[in-house]
Amino acid sequence: MTSDVPAVLSAVRLLERIARDWPEPVASGVLIEELGLNRSTCYNILGTLQRAGWTTSRDGWSLGPRLLAMARLSEDWLTEIVQQEVDDLNQRINFVVFAVQPHGTGEYSVLAKGDRGKGVRITVGVGDTFPFSAPAIMRAFHAWSEPAEVDRLVARFGVEEFTPDTVATPDELREVLDDTRERGYAESIREYDLGQSGVAAPVFDAQGRVCLVVCSLAFASELNESTVDHYGALIRECGLRITERTGGAAKTAE
Repeated sequence: MTSDVPAVLSAVRLLERIARDWPEPVASGVLIEELGLNRSTCYNILGTLQRAGWTTSRDGWSLGPRLLAMARLSEDWLTEIVQQEVDDLNQRINFVVFAVQPHGTGEYSVLAKGDRGKGVRITVGVGDTFPFSAPAIMRAFHAWSEPAEVDRLVARFGVEEFTPDTVATPDELREVLDDTRERGYAESIREYDLGQSGVAAPVFDAQGRVCLVVCSLAFASELNESTVDHYGALIRECGLRITERTGGAAKTAE
C-alpha cells in the first residue's frame, strides 16, 4: 500500500492555495503561515514549480504559464487579466489603453479598455471595430505571421492610405513589419489620423500565435517621434505580462 509523498502533497496544497486567489498573486508569508510549511521547504518547492513553469513570481506567487496552458484558461479569466493590465497601464500613462481581437472578416473589435483620464482625449468603446489595415493594430497582429500569409491578407483586404503619412506599398510594409518584430511593438505616427498616433503590441497564445493586441492612442502632440519609444516599450511590456499570465509563449525577433 502506497503512502503520500510529503513534498508532492505540499506542492499540491501550494498550487491549490495560489489558484484560490488567482489571478491575484499570493505573498510567500501568506502561503507559509496558512499552510503551516517550513519557510525553506516552501521556497524550495515554489522554486521547483517556477522552473517547471507551474508558478511565477511577481509581487507574490501566481499560477505559471505552463500550468495555465494545460488548464486551458477560460475566456472569462482571460478577459479579467486583460482588463487588469490595461487598467494598470492606463493609470500609468493616462492615455486610453485597450485590447482588440479579430472580429468577423478583416476587422478587429475592442475586447477591453482602460480609460480613466479627464479632459479632452482620444478614447474608444468596448465593441468598437477597426479595419484590417489600421496601421499599429495590423502590424502588431501580423509582424509575426508568415510573409505569404501577410501577402494573402493584404491582397484580400488591401491597405488603406488613411493619411499622406500611411505606409501602404508592399515593400515599405514588409520593412515596417520587420521593424515591428525587432522592436516588439508597432507604431503609427499620424498614419491613421493626422491628429493622433498609436502604439500596439501582441499577446501570444500557448502556440506562440498572436491572439490579441494591446494598443494605446493619443494626440500626436503627446505621442510622436520623440516619445514613441517610451510608450512603445510600456505597451510591449503590457503585452508580455498578459502573455505570461495567460500561459502564452512569446516570440522574439530572430
